[in-house]
Amino acid sequence: MRSTSTPAAPGRRRRSVLAATGLAAALALTATACNGSTGDSASDRADAAASQAADAGDGKIQIPSEIADKLKEHGIDIDKWKDGAWKDWDKDKWLSEAKDFVNPVIEGLWKPDRMQSAKEANKTVTTQDASADQGVSDPEPAPVEATAEKTPYHENAAPVGKVFFDTPDGPAVCSGTVVKDVNHPGKSNLVWTAGHCVHAGQSGGWYRNIVFVPAYNDLGKSEAQLGSATSAEIAPYGNWWADWVSTSNEWIQGGSDTGGDGAAYDYSVLHVKPEAGSKSLEETTGALDVDFSAPSATEVATMGAWGYPAAPPFNGLQMFKCVDRPGRLSLSPALPTMYRIGCTMTGGSSGGGWFRVVNGDTKLVSNTSIGPEDNTWLAGPQLGAGAESLYQNMSRTYGGR
Repeated sequence: MRSTSTPAAPGRRRRSVLAATGLAAALALTATACNGSTGDSASDRADAAASQAADAGDGKIQIPSEIADKLKEHGIDIDKWKDGAWKDWDKDKWLSEAKDFVNPVIEGLWKPDRMQSAKEANKTVTTQDASADQGVSDPEPAPVEATAEKTPYHENAAPVGKVFFDTPDGPAVCSGTVVKDVNHPGKSNLVWTAGHCVHAGQSGGWYRNIVFVPAYNDLGKSEAQLGSATSAEIAPYGNWWADWVSTSNEWIQGGSDTGGDGAAYDYSVLHVKPEAGSKSLEETTGALDVDFSAPSATEVATMGAWGYPAAPPFNGLQMFKCVDRPGRLSLSPALPTMYRIGCTMTGGSSGGGWFRVVNGDTKLVSNTSIGPEDNTWLAGPQLGAGAESLYQNMSRTYGGR
């Protein structure tokens, strides 16, 4: 169930994760625990689900003029794009620069069956990479069995969800987390995920039709049960389209199918808007703070990771989590050290948030980036000054839209 076009080298793979046990009591990911709004009511969720099922062409969504102009600059016809021209992955038209991102809303594209067909976004780091600079890396952690998050997700982990997007190989999926916007308190529309969930790195450009679905499959139903599930059960808060996305220049320039030099900078911030509706994402699901202090792994007793693993033995339909004491992983003396925890999550968990408790508050401190082929651990980037600058720029430039 690999979603990347190039088979990964034997050894290590990327995925997304969730947090669990031990830290679970402190890591309350509910809207209430993270000071979310009261928009977590049954009626609000039903309204969101109903609106996300609106027929295409109902006129509710307009393509912003700046997106239209940007497409035209690259010789792309908007109507043709929405009618399927986005499927053209011509190398010369695969927009790759940071300024090139465009993502017009195509209503009705991400229907439940298409979501289920999305493949996990796997990334790997080779055995050779993982053994580099062992003087800085801690011993490989023991595997920590991923445990299922409690259902309904809207009561236990509302800010966590799935990130769907289109690649040259078809629909793909990662995980993501709603984070607070310091410049727009209580009104955040920001989602944190991995850079490789939005951009192909040095070998390509921006992925397309990027959508965030918080609390996906709210009741954790099986594949057979989803056939009769309602829209409110599949997407309780509706679909949220990314109208702007930022990732690090290091990922764009150095990221690869095996992580590459971009792995330590493998993070991204999405600014999203509802496919239909007017409330902000934070008012709808709640949100979590981001910790940009980049603490050393030796200073943190416990980290938890949440996500929707999709590669076997998982199927991407349920939310899982892992909690462990973090260690250090260095891929090169020239790159920042990454966090590493034991976890059996597989592909699809990429981009899922890592959390720690700071003075009683749960904060996002990293995201799933890379892991081994045998699914025994996960590694994520430290979020320092570079990540904070990217976040602040997104907040100031797009946060109020």
